[in-house]
Amino acid sequence: MKELFSEIRSAVFATLVLAIVCCGLYPLVVFGISQTLFRDKANGSLIVDSDGTVRGSKLLAQSFTADKYFHPRPSAAGTGYDAANSGGSNLGPTSQKLNDAIKDRIDAYRKENGLSGSELVPADAVTASGSGLDPHISLRNAELQTPRVAKARAISDEKMRRLIEQNTDGRDFGVLGDPRVNVLRLNLALDTLGSQP
Repeated sequence: MKELFSEIRSAVFATLVLAIVCCGLYPLVVFGISQTLFRDKANGSLIVDSDGTVRGSKLLAQSFTADKYFHPRPSAAGTGYDAANSGGSNLGPTSQKLNDAIKDRIDAYRKENGLSGSELVPADAVTASGSGLDPHISLRNAELQTPRVAKARAISDEKMRRLIEQNTDGRDFGVLGDPRVNVLRLNLALDTLGSQP
């Protein structure tokens, strides 16, 4: 019987020690390191106005539909750009529903941006990302939307190109992927530009 109580005492002690280390100390250490070294990323990479208002996260897309804004990739997340229901459509390349949706999106994209029927449309303009929340568009997608946005805001194409360049993220680690434009940051920069005297 003494051995049984000794084993129980050892098990309870080990459980308490592991609970303190794994559920208390380790999370506190990780939290402290992340807040010290990666504060912006650890807190959601939020975009905050000069008055302290949170406008969104540079990691998540938002819906923009007005002509004066650059439009993000289509979204299949919930009812669209819903971070609580992140996910793709799960439709494969042989899906007729996906093919029909892409054809409709191509027609709509060409129409809203004043493109000819033979103009090639970037894939990211008509297909949703895997998460449905990709905050970026390709440089080509931004270039094709530039005349529409510039006209709606009465801004020169050259000024628009500079704004696009300022809100373009380079390749990851300098070699992976392609340069991409963060739509939320670009649209907020446009709004800020519009409010300047």
